[in-house]
Amino acid sequence: MEENNLQCSSVVDGNFEEVPRETAIQFKPPLYRQRYQFVKNLVDKHEPKKVADLGCGDTSLLRLLKVNPCIELLVGVDINEDKLRWRGDSLAPFLGDFLKPRDLNLTITLYHGSVVERDSRLLGFDLITCIELIEHLDSGDLARFPEVVFGYLSPSMIVISTPNSEFNPLFPSVTLRDSDHKFEWTRMEFQTWALYVANRYDYSVEFTGVGEPPAGAENVGYCTQIGIFRKNGGKATESCLSEQHDQHVYKAVFTTSYPSLQQERFFKLVLVNEVSQQVESLRVSHLPRRKEQAGERGDKPKDIGGSKAPVPCFGPVFTEVEKAKIENSPTPFCVGDKFFVPLQRLLAYPKLNRLCANEEMMRSVIADSIPLSSDGSAVVADLRNYFDEQFEF
Repeated sequence: MEENNLQCSSVVDGNFEEVPRETAIQFKPPLYRQRYQFVKNLVDKHEPKKVADLGCGDTSLLRLLKVNPCIELLVGVDINEDKLRWRGDSLAPFLGDFLKPRDLNLTITLYHGSVVERDSRLLGFDLITCIELIEHLDSGDLARFPEVVFGYLSPSMIVISTPNSEFNPLFPSVTLRDSDHKFEWTRMEFQTWALYVANRYDYSVEFTGVGEPPAGAENVGYCTQIGIFRKNGGKATESCLSEQHDQHVYKAVFTTSYPSLQQERFFKLVLVNEVSQQVESLRVSHLPRRKEQAGERGDKPKDIGGSKAPVPCFGPVFTEVEKAKIENSPTPFCVGDKFFVPLQRLLAYPKLNRLCANEEMMRSVIADSIPLSSDGSAVVADLRNYFDEQFEF
């Protein structure tokens, strides 16, 4: 049952009884979104690089997390291979990801396998999430679950969510929220289990939840209860990781990599584009001054039908510090009909400064794509082009 619309069903002797939608509790936003947003907020706060979602289902959480710039490896594991293959393409990069590459590399992989099997490719993760998972495990798998996730994988942080059965009486005719649930715990049952597991595997744990109860029923707690487990002492040691390797049990059914500025071809593409745009902006803004200088000399500028090229009136907004840095950098200049923009000037602009550490780096990347002065200290552009000739300032 998806709690997004809370059209609940009770499971009694295998029979399902539909509950009218108007009598069900409504969560805004839907409960499943609250759970995923909770994880995303945690990722935003702690900025893990390697994240795995066990029991990833339709990969909704992975699709939400893949936009986080801190994540470099995102893994989903599920027992349903068909669902993984069907949803894999939704995790692939789109055209926009190539037009605006990420700062860091990102690889996404989906594995078919059981969460109670050991696979060394999930060692060393910063965060492992188990959202509405444990209640689907039978008693044998539930007993093995802590040994695998806490003992073997031993990530820095683990997030586990599960239904709070104390909330169930608020749903009409609900026994278990899903026919596949093997159990649903009270808050005391979940906390007793979680504290035992945390103590055994050297974790601390704090409890919270999502899905607030309606007014007057605050005593039942959150609809979904959540445990946040943190490894005491931080990450697993390298020696611990080196002793547990090459156990590849899971079957990889999908993998994709995103373009990033760490990849040379995409970095060059972005840098060349940014330099070209900035040089063109400076060139166009220089033309009115060129016209004024021509008027002072008595030259008659070309005028075709009174048409004028549009002067850019929109651009990036700079802070006072950024403005000062730009103003104090070498000024663009003209030699004949050639327009020169010093690389040091370009490096003063925030976007380009973020991309390039120094002048030498910029020069080495753009040299074979953009004309440079003989000494390589400036980008060279024609002061006038066809468009300027047709639409005189």
